[in-house]
Amino acid sequence: GDRVLAMNLSHGGHLTHGAGFNFSGKMYDFAWYGVDQSSERLDYEAIQSQAEEFRPKLLVAGASAYPRVIDFARLREIADSVDALFLVDMAHIAGLVATGMHPSPVPWADVVTTTTHKTLRGPRGGMILCREEYGKKIDQAVFPYMQGGPFMHQILAKAVCFQEAMTPSFRLYTEEVIENARALAAALEDRGRRIVTGGTDNHLLLVDLRGASVNGKEAQVALDDVLLSTNKNMLPFDPLPPTKTSGVRLGTPAATSRGMRPAEMELIAGWIDRRITSPEDEAEAARIRDEIRHITARFPVPGVLETVTA
Repeated sequence: GDRVLAMNLSHGGHLTHGAGFNFSGKMYDFAWYGVDQSSERLDYEAIQSQAEEFRPKLLVAGASAYPRVIDFARLREIADSVDALFLVDMAHIAGLVATGMHPSPVPWADVVTTTTHKTLRGPRGGMILCREEYGKKIDQAVFPYMQGGPFMHQILAKAVCFQEAMTPSFRLYTEEVIENARALAAALEDRGRRIVTGGTDNHLLLVDLRGASVNGKEAQVALDDVLLSTNKNMLPFDPLPPTKTSGVRLGTPAATSRGMRPAEMELIAGWIDRRITSPEDEAEAARIRDEIRHITARFPVPGVLETVTA
């Protein structure tokens, strides 16, 4: 029943931050802040006003589809002004935070949660960081309240992940992730596709499909058909429901891990544009698939061993 203020799912937040079909939305009383309609960026003054009116016990920051830097220091000020705890879910940007490519929430938040996959590029799993005063309660909430025995193989995989994140090569990877995301956004804009907020500061971007021949769901299906993995995504102030959406979300960590650079982002933008322009053209779809197979053969997935036959 406690009050929690978090980012609106349709503005780039996450469904675990109070959506009615998630346990968080069933157990707590959530309100949501969002972005300014014209800039499509977080409106910190509006968040301040909303916090003063709602008086939450917890302020949550973090997103799954917000392409800009989040000002954690400003959100800490807002939390303090209403005597709220401050939690940051940095799951999507953890790899960027690890290398200093995005400001860290650790100095500002009471609790920081993250997955260890996504930009951190480790095993599927999670991690909770917190101030010492909350450590014992959080440990007890994990075990014995909701978790059984530990998976030692997963703990080992996380250790390898954390070690990799401290290497110069990992920093180069995160730099290239952002460079590729900006290159992909620019290439799509060159083809007349509007990018939400006009660009990106991190690993992801949102393409506005309003006025296009397909909605987000249709674009996802059409792009999947030509071996391009994307997902439909709500846009801020989206006129379509979540089952359809007016946007599609793109990310560059996987392509970057394969060694792709801005030249390949240009190709990817072209494939996306061609496919969603002519989603019913099967001959064009076949051409795109062939072109993609040709390029991906040059950039194999790291760690996949090739079988050599004599």
